[in-house]
Amino acid sequence: MSRHALPRRDTLRLLGLGTLGLAVPGALAACAPSGGGSGDGGDADAKKFGFTSWALNEEASKPVVEGIITAWEKSGKVEVSTTEYPYNEYLKQLTLKLSSGGISGAVQLDIAWLAAVAQMGTLLDLGDAAAGAGYTDVALQSGQYEGVQYGLPWTTGSIGLIGNQKLLDEAGIRRLPGTIAEFEDALRALKDLGGGVTPYAAATKVEQLKDIFPWMQTFGCPILADGEVAIGDDASVDAVEWFKKLYDEKLIAKAVDRFDARALFAQGKVGFYDDALVGKGATLAEATDESLAEAMVAVPRPVLKKGDDPQALLWGHVIVVTKGEGSAAATDFAVHTTSDQATVVDYFGKLALPPTTAEGLAAPEVASDTFTTEWTEKITATATPGPFWTYANNAQIEEAVAKQVQAVLVGDSSAKDAMRTAGEDVVRLIEE
Repeated sequence: MSRHALPRRDTLRLLGLGTLGLAVPGALAACAPSGGGSGDGGDADAKKFGFTSWALNEEASKPVVEGIITAWEKSGKVEVSTTEYPYNEYLKQLTLKLSSGGISGAVQLDIAWLAAVAQMGTLLDLGDAAAGAGYTDVALQSGQYEGVQYGLPWTTGSIGLIGNQKLLDEAGIRRLPGTIAEFEDALRALKDLGGGVTPYAAATKVEQLKDIFPWMQTFGCPILADGEVAIGDDASVDAVEWFKKLYDEKLIAKAVDRFDARALFAQGKVGFYDDALVGKGATLAEATDESLAEAMVAVPRPVLKKGDDPQALLWGHVIVVTKGEGSAAATDFAVHTTSDQATVVDYFGKLALPPTTAEGLAAPEVASDTFTTEWTEKITATATPGPFWTYANNAQIEEAVAKQVQAVLVGDSSAKDAMRTAGEDVVRLIEE
């Protein structure tokens, strides 16, 4: 993985400090990618440490993660203080706190954010801790930046499509759609059911419109190839025009994000939506119909023509540890949480998030789960990393593209103009 230094201007935007100028010199100093951030201070052997997580902010996962923390406190004679932020605000809040020394200990991190956070210089190298824990090679790589093991993998999977087989049956859809054309036919059949059914609860809010990337790839846009940005090519325009068509036909809905989609799916009102494996557990936690679990099916993303590989985005999260106060105890906690056999199998059983160790994946409770097995074989098998993950300002790049796609959806721009602007914005952000 190549290094893309964190430009000062992007750092300010990333941390939300762009309008504060030099009023926060301490924060700016902490942003320097020198390996010597604010997390260097404190007693590494302290028996108290913090754990920062978005999972603690979500209804489905909160009690499960709290259970892990409570058990660890009892067995390890340590004290864990917790901090939680909503996922959509997590990176901004986290980097602000890290820059001011307001967070220490263990931190849950989306693998897409690792480059940005690693460059702040506050994270511990967990290479020694990872050795011998039994993680798979793919999982280990998800926690590495520039060859350094900053994160211990907690779960590794992909973002794909989840379908409601019960609704598909009611709509007369005899088999899962394999091509774009078949997908459109399925969506129209679902729309004909009426009753408030959203055929495809695609993300249409900027926060998760990055889901457009695998559709661009489906239409043949490489997005980024050999350092050249391809957004703006004919394939990317075709993909966005197709997405706009679904929007205009009300086959997808206005102002939807991942959490809205899960809530609608839990009500039995959605035919398809994009999510990671966690979506099954998170959605079922909101559902009143217990039979919904049996109706949820993993759906490979439809392809433009038969023979193409279904596109999907790799997904996962890791636990990183900041340098300094309580880092030794936090590292032990991170190893335990991500690799202890009983803990990871229980985590899977309650949240449907697959373990990252070979032993964990081979556990009967995991290996016998049809949904997880099919997801792994049909969706994760051809998943690829986010095209801009290696850039520290990945979030800004994704947002720039998302805003242009949204402009197309609401009629403020043509797909051709929007994708040309998006491509230019991405090039500028990369070069800054």
